[in-house]
Amino acid sequence: QVQLVESGGGLVQAGGSLRLSCAASGRTFSSYAVGWFRQAPGKEREFVAAISRIGSITYYADSVKGRFTISRDNAKSTVYLQMNSLRPEDTAIYSCAASLSPVPRMARSGYDYWGQGTQVTVSS
Repeated sequence: QVQLVESGGGLVQAGGSLRLSCAASGRTFSSYAVGWFRQAPGKEREFVAAISRIGSITYYADSVKGRFTISRDNAKSTVYLQMNSLRPEDTAIYSCAASLSPVPRMARSGYDYWGQGTQVTVSS
């Protein structure tokens, strides 16, 4: 089992940057692929980015491709989401999730453990 805690959210102006962190407990963090999802008010939770166990494979939603970068440091049991060129439509609660799948998943159903989320607000 793994527990996930997100941090790094906040309020930023359009065009700005934030880096989110997803810290995991447990000594088998490298056994999990990790994904980031977001949920805006009144909308369904959507996929943002995902990374494989050792970071060799990454996937991105089209809406964030070229602006967001997912990475991981297994020695620190942490996954990061660097978000640049932020837009008001990026405003949402961002959550990370862990999956025992050998490859990263884009579907919510592919994840076994979830964090509580961190709020990101982008002002225009």
